[in-house]
Amino acid sequence: MLKKILIGLGVVLVAIQLIRPERNLSDDRTYDVSTKYAVPEDVKQILAVACNDCHSNKTEYPWYANIQPVAWFLDHHVTDGKRHLNFSNFTSRSVAYQNHKFEETIEMVKEGEMPLASYTYLGLHAGANLTELQKQSLLNWAQANMDSLKAQYPADSLVMRRK
Repeated sequence: MLKKILIGLGVVLVAIQLIRPERNLSDDRTYDVSTKYAVPEDVKQILAVACNDCHSNKTEYPWYANIQPVAWFLDHHVTDGKRHLNFSNFTSRSVAYQNHKFEETIEMVKEGEMPLASYTYLGLHAGANLTELQKQSLLNWAQANMDSLKAQYPADSLVMRRK
């Protein structure tokens, strides 16, 4: 009986390898954050190693992304990350949205919520473990962009409206 269960489980594991989620590889940067906001080289590097896999239109997939059900798990994280913030589509959104996302970036980095701990477990994506200097660079960049928006637009246009 145990042998039949193990064989059945093996068949299921092999069969699910054929069901693959669509990959996040478009790399469409038409409305990228860098099209409107200056992104210093150090911040560009931070975004590349710690943010863009889940918050842009281009994910660099690790080898284990080819194994199910891990690929489904990764797809869920990327889809959810892009739903919350997509630097590749950033400037297509309202100025209030942009301001709010800079504010959220500051909050998430300060509170240590980003990058997610699961992204760096077991030494994976070690470059995403930001140093205090890297965190400060990211915070300064986001704050400078918020300050710039505040100087350019009326205060009420920078407030997100509740739906």
